[in-house]
Amino acid sequence: MDTVSLAKRRYTTKAYDAARRIPQATVDALLEQLRHSPSSVNSQPWHFIVADSTEGKDRLAKATDARFAYNSPKIRDASHVIVFCTRTDMTEAHLNQVLDQEQADGRFRDDQARAGQNQSRRGYVDLHRFDQKDLQHWMEKQTYLALGTALLGAAAHGLDATPIEGFDSKALDAELGLRERGFTSVVLLSLGYRSEADFNAGLGKSRLPASTVFTFL
Repeated sequence: MDTVSLAKRRYTTKAYDAARRIPQATVDALLEQLRHSPSSVNSQPWHFIVADSTEGKDRLAKATDARFAYNSPKIRDASHVIVFCTRTDMTEAHLNQVLDQEQADGRFRDDQARAGQNQSRRGYVDLHRFDQKDLQHWMEKQTYLALGTALLGAAAHGLDATPIEGFDSKALDAELGLRERGFTSVVLLSLGYRSEADFNAGLGKSRLPASTVFTFL
């Protein structure tokens, strides 16, 4: 797979063809790739909500219809929309669930390896919770790693995509009952196929030159 071509071809879609749907097999493959996104010390501090029905997308669009109305069509006309949510705390229950899953997946040679992984992960959590005092920000950074994984995956499957930060996260959290479940919404990702009316599709990609963005030591 030529990942450079994928990166050059993908762009932020501004308008979707509401009549086109992503095949379920493609959705399943993309979600499986998303589930395998990297995160610091395999902390996986995320949850993903997928809306593919008119009713589901309308619920998400409640968070854009007021202040961010220009984003509402990108939600309603897309085939699927993913809400990327981040934990509001790194709980004992979550840390134990991750550790138990690693055990079940054969990640540990022995009890000492399990204890070492547990200690290492908790050390990073405590570093961000108590010393750097940026635990929420740290967890959100892991969620954005997952967004990057999804964007490249969408391009690999020939899908168009739009990451959206322009929405009322407080309203969306309330609509979906996220905070009661220990999560908060941080970014949306619309997926589907671009409309012929999408002006951005015909514009060339623009990035700063390599001489500006790279330093070699």
